Amino acid sequence: MLKPIKTEEQYNEALAQVYELMQKDIQPDSAESDELEILSILVREFETEHYPIPAPNPIDAIKFRLDQMGLSEKELGEILGYRSRKSEILSGKRKLSLTMIRKLNTVLHIPAEVLIQAY
Repeated sequence: MLKPIKTEEQYNEALAQVYELMQKDIQPDSAESDELEILSILVREFETEHYPIPAPNPIDAIKFRLDQMGLSEKELGEILGYRSRKSEILSGKRKLSLTMIRKLNTVLHIPAEVLIQAY
């Protein structure tokens, strides 16, 4: 029977069980697929509470997303509408404006919560 994960030992046991289930050829809508899904949710909740991942620095997020999308820094200047400001932003000399944050959120799909952080 599945139970909430409350200790590190239970967490490690759940991870081992998830790993074991992932090695099998599980059929959709089977008892094993339901077990895997529920265990995954429990593991995620435990990790969120005990191992939170901090949001990335806005500049690092922009650089990462550009790389991920195969875009150049020149194209970032076109997205922002200011070619000259692109280097100031990436170097940290200039802060992102609200208009820039909106464009980066829309075009690069970087969450606004990441872009509005102090840096």
